[in-house]
Amino acid sequence: MKKFLALLMAATLMMAVLAGCGGTNNGGNNAAGNTTNNSTTDNTGAEDNTGDTTALSGTVNTDGSTSMKDVMGVLIETYGEIQKDVTVNYSGTGSGAGIEAVLAGNVDIGLSSRALKPEEEEKGAVGHTVALDGGAIVVNPASGVEDLSVEQIAQIFKGEITNWSELGGEDAEIAVLGREDGSGTRSAFEEIVGVDGECKYTNEYSSTGDVIGNVASNPNAIGYASLSAVDETVKAVKVGGVECSEATIKDGSYEIQRPFLMVTLEALSCPPPLRTSSITPPALTWPSTSPLPVPWLPDSDI
Repeated sequence: MKKFLALLMAATLMMAVLAGCGGTNNGGNNAAGNTTNNSTTDNTGAEDNTGDTTALSGTVNTDGSTSMKDVMGVLIETYGEIQKDVTVNYSGTGSGAGIEAVLAGNVDIGLSSRALKPEEEEKGAVGHTVALDGGAIVVNPASGVEDLSVEQIAQIFKGEITNWSELGGEDAEIAVLGREDGSGTRSAFEEIVGVDGECKYTNEYSSTGDVIGNVASNPNAIGYASLSAVDETVKAVKVGGVECSEATIKDGSYEIQRPFLMVTLEALSCPPPLRTSSITPPALTWPSTSPLPVPWLPDSDI
């Protein structure tokens, strides 16, 4: 958990770096050729070569994945304790919408719970991995099914297995629940399981919370959700005999996992002090493709 909190803090500090870099734009042009006044951050908050940090002020607007709501809540709360004059806004409209928003210059940071598509990268989107998230396969707690293979999950969502009795459960028709088209959670799940464009959903929902709530109220339902959203109202089944947990996501043994990305524009640049005075946190395995550094935060500050 400490490493997870450190990862969140590192992501927060990356937001601080982005805020500092954003100050060089003066609310002006972005890589997409548009103009935005969303970012009004003052670059005087940059860390200098002595390691001193002055106060930042302004607003950072983020938009995207609803699965990253809890992550963003921690980031915003923690960052607010460090930089009291910076306002970080979060809007959960879905990964695709968040990426489009940052490319259009409507927000400073897009949030995605899936990998970027080649066409998005070609338009100038850059993904910064801030965490890895397990895609939990959730059923109602009353379900007698405890373990499914990736192949069985694919067959369920493609409509090839339609009754729980085929999997050792009750004689009942399976209700297949999922996210709406354009959701990062849906895109990542379908790609990993190998059912992209082939799913036959009973119902589709606009948020992870809606999927959880409807699985909780339907004893015959199955769905997918971010591990962070799983609570006592639903049950996460094992996948191939492996539980969905922080440990199994970290060691790679849990198969259904995806990145949480903060998405910025390719043309974003930092002043030299920010690039030269930062190091990667030694407590983390940082898988980011980001050209931006992440200032180190001592364990004592976590």
